Amino acid sequence: MDNRINEIRRLIRALRVSMREAEAIMHEQSNRDEDCTFVAEEILKMRTVMSGLVQERAALGDTDPIVVASLFIPRRAPAPSRPHPVKRRLVPPGSGLRLLAR
Repeated sequence: MDNRINEIRRLIRALRVSMREAEAIMHEQSNRDEDCTFVAEEILKMRTVMSGLVQERAALGDTDPIVVASLFIPRRAPAPSRPHPVKRRLVPPGSGLRLLAR
């Protein structure tokens, strides 16, 4: 029984890593306005398999959390910092309108 639980936990870890990689690929494709239906369908299939493994694991009585070493995959590049706007005068210096404002 313990061998089956360990095997399920190993499969869940591997599946989670594969799903993260597939999601990163899907996000890259959608950012480039490419068709990502194939990858999305594969992710849905992986979720179906994952659901079955989780149900089997729960039926065997395993409730311990499964920790996956997470490598952070950024979804987007950080936004470039914008330069601060330059203050401009509405009236050019030396014009007669400045005297009217006094």
